[in-house]
Amino acid sequence: MALLGRSLTLAGLVGVGLPMLPVLAQADTSSGQPASAAALSDNLELYLDLTDNAETESFPLIPTAEPSPAPRPGRRPTQVPSSPPLPPSQRPRVVQPAPLDSGPGDSPSPISGDPAEQIAPAVIELSPTGRPPNPVVFLAMQQELKNLIGRFESALIMANSLDAPTALTLPDRPPVLTAAADPVNVAGGRGADLHPTLGEAQQLLNDWDGLLAAGKHGEVRDRWLASRTALWDNFPTDRPINQGELRAVWLDRGTIVRARSPQGLSAIFDKLAAAGINTVFFETVNAGYTIYPSQVAPEQNPLTQGWDPLAAAVDLAHQRGMTLHAWVWVFAAGNQRHNRLLNQPAAYPGPLISRHPSWAAYDNSGSLIPRGQDKPFLDPANPEVRSYLTRLMTEIVTNYGVDGLHLDYIRYPFQDPGANRTYGYGEVARWRFQSMTGVDPVTINPRPDSALDRNQRIQQQVLWERWNEFRVQQVTSFVQSISSTLRRQHPHLVMSAAVFANPEHERLQRIQQDWGAWARADYLDWIVLMSYAEDTSRFERIVSPWLVNESFGSALVIPAIRLLNLSNSATLDQMQASRDLPTPGYALFAAADLNTELNAVLAQTQSGRPPGPTTPYAMAASRYAALQREWSWLLSQDRLWMDRNALEPWISAVNSLGHEFDALAQEPSRRNLETVKVELARVRSSVNQGMLVDTANSGYRLRSWQHRLRAIEQLLEHGEKTHTKSE
Repeated sequence: MALLGRSLTLAGLVGVGLPMLPVLAQADTSSGQPASAAALSDNLELYLDLTDNAETESFPLIPTAEPSPAPRPGRRPTQVPSSPPLPPSQRPRVVQPAPLDSGPGDSPSPISGDPAEQIAPAVIELSPTGRPPNPVVFLAMQQELKNLIGRFESALIMANSLDAPTALTLPDRPPVLTAAADPVNVAGGRGADLHPTLGEAQQLLNDWDGLLAAGKHGEVRDRWLASRTALWDNFPTDRPINQGELRAVWLDRGTIVRARSPQGLSAIFDKLAAAGINTVFFETVNAGYTIYPSQVAPEQNPLTQGWDPLAAAVDLAHQRGMTLHAWVWVFAAGNQRHNRLLNQPAAYPGPLISRHPSWAAYDNSGSLIPRGQDKPFLDPANPEVRSYLTRLMTEIVTNYGVDGLHLDYIRYPFQDPGANRTYGYGEVARWRFQSMTGVDPVTINPRPDSALDRNQRIQQQVLWERWNEFRVQQVTSFVQSISSTLRRQHPHLVMSAAVFANPEHERLQRIQQDWGAWARADYLDWIVLMSYAEDTSRFERIVSPWLVNESFGSALVIPAIRLLNLSNSATLDQMQASRDLPTPGYALFAAADLNTELNAVLAQTQSGRPPGPTTPYAMAASRYAALQREWSWLLSQDRLWMDRNALEPWISAVNSLGHEFDALAQEPSRRNLETVKVELARVRSSVNQGMLVDTANSGYRLRSWQHRLRAIEQLLEHGEKTHTKSE
């Protein structure tokens, strides 16, 4: 599973010509007087905009300090795609990279840090030197504490309302909002009444500006760290979360290999079921090997020969009420790190390319593997490659009762066009593009030589864009083709993909992955964002543009959390952030990193067999019932405020919608669906219109309710498509 690469350094900011602003991560200063709140706020917004742009433009795929190799002219392929492979003299020269553990004397040495393996850095990372952070960092710390208070309250209210009735009732003396009520005081919140740690955090926010003005930076820092730790430590983990949600995990090859048998695999599924996991992405094709004995693939993984892990996994998942999706590497066909486990030479390209050299793609210097990376890729433009992958995936979904197919490495390798390091020059790709344009793409430079005249430079730029569009289309057309083929045979199969959450332009230029188009065209049912981040602030900044600001038709967009090197507290915090955003659930990467302590916490909060509803309408009804319980509990605690003339009809509308959701879940029909949609829109419009909540962060509370209502709408849209398939 590739990781999200969005690292940010001060050098990166300078490299793209951005002004030297203080970097949130590791930014220190001993300056004295704080700037005004307004100036800091403007500075923070400018800073965050610039850092986002810096991440987009200077995403450190491969360092560019050393000179880039000139593109090789290469020979023009003379055969059509269905002809025999080119003779060796006409193939792009294969320059095998050195092993990853090369010594300093080896040449060429790989560049460390595969961009696909990088994790988004924390927004706030305080220096261990103890020096006070920059004023801009203090502003970010303040905002993060407010958001953390909101997430903590979300978890607390959901836990406290666990046994509340779903039917709202009008209190004897309803806390109505009158002309005499002070909205500021009402919204200011009695957070301390919910939990003592909220009072301490609120007090720090009240003292914040005064402490900074007095130069007490160390006290702010220490109290901020203490408040964050206290809130994390007191997340309610003794009660279950009673709402339907997708809880997915990637069950990786290494964990499967270590299971050794169906009995060993059974223990793993017991662990996942105890943690409330209801969806498993089971690594079925990895580095060109299948995990099962295949009639299509050249070789089963040698470490799983003698048994069929996929057959066992399907049975084990279904016995526990879980769904199982076959996780397949699509275009990545080998892995140098895996070669060592299989006693293969470091340069071994995997079982596919070793048997079919003409299926390989190359970079523009003729290398099978781009510098700094460790995986060779297949040529998506090659019809033999596409035919093989189609037959392989058809075998999986036909011979095994999998519930879904999960596409990984559905892209080209990472590239750096600005440094003239590009990829995708397979024999067939070059032939096809040259037949269309008369130009061998390996001769096109994404950064035309300044010595060329203006018309020549424009021509090169136009050709480069055509070449990039050609590669994007190869990936997109394969997604369309495999989706159409498999759904025609298996209408209820869930098609999903693990994708990078980077901005669209960056993805199209650097990995040719246009997943937004796939989702909107209904090629996929789920989009799983590899939104791996070191802290919740960065996690929210990665996923929010896609969850809050974009729409992808009936496709569900699911954020993912990487467990490795992430504390359990930070993991639970990111899970809560997902629950407060418009998404139906989350995915965890990976089962190998699900430690005993975290598993125990999840067992306390996500327990249940079967682990909650997973069909769209039932999940939507369950999530709405959770909101009803929260509103019911807040009303009983005199914490939900609304105009006297609006409160009673709103309660009536909320209760009526609850009954309609139950009817839809029990008897899916277009009539019931349309009724729910109309009433849901009415209820959603009321939240934020004259409603106030007496909690520590009422603004966050109202936003989270809007997001959760939007997630319910998305489940209805997704369910409508699912229901249409079955009619």
